[in-house]
Amino acid sequence: MQLTFPYPASGATEFVAGVDEVGRGPLAGDVVAAAVILDPARPIRNLNDSKKLSERQRESVFEAIVESALCYALGRASVAEIDTINILQASLLAMSRAVTALSTQPGFVYVDGLHCPRWAYQSAAVVKGDSKVDCIAAASIVAKVVRDREMHELDVRYPGYGFAVHKGYPTRAHLQALHTLGASEVHRRSFKPVQLVLAKQA
Repeated sequence: MQLTFPYPASGATEFVAGVDEVGRGPLAGDVVAAAVILDPARPIRNLNDSKKLSERQRESVFEAIVESALCYALGRASVAEIDTINILQASLLAMSRAVTALSTQPGFVYVDGLHCPRWAYQSAAVVKGDSKVDCIAAASIVAKVVRDREMHELDVRYPGYGFAVHKGYPTRAHLQALHTLGASEVHRRSFKPVQLVLAKQA
């Protein structure tokens, strides 16, 4: 699916960014956001919602984004921040950090979801934007690939949980490992399944 390169209805602006996050649902790991400004002169094939692409397709498109985008940047919120301010606010914080980190600051930002962070940028929230707006789709792919790679690293550091397979999401295998091994340092204490395990251990 080739999505259109969007500009705000009020008129074209030189730099338009898309931002998306990955990792709201998992029980472990940071939430990771990416912001991308695409080059309309260098269209990227197969841009789509990262969840609709296979791992191999995501990796291929990720490399194309890195090579062809005007710029991209990452932002994150840590497990401690998630537990302190809640996952919604942590997701917005990660997206804000990603956009702020762009080497070229955008004149307009498209945000995936229902809410825009509190910032000075002109912006619009787009529900299911990762399947509608090409710069959001690019951001979703970058965030997904980066976070998945990090979960593979956590799988080595914390063996037995299966992070490389489920990426921290509450699958049956993950819940079973959580009950068997207990919560690791990278598990989110504010999430109910982890709270239940901690209460049982206490």
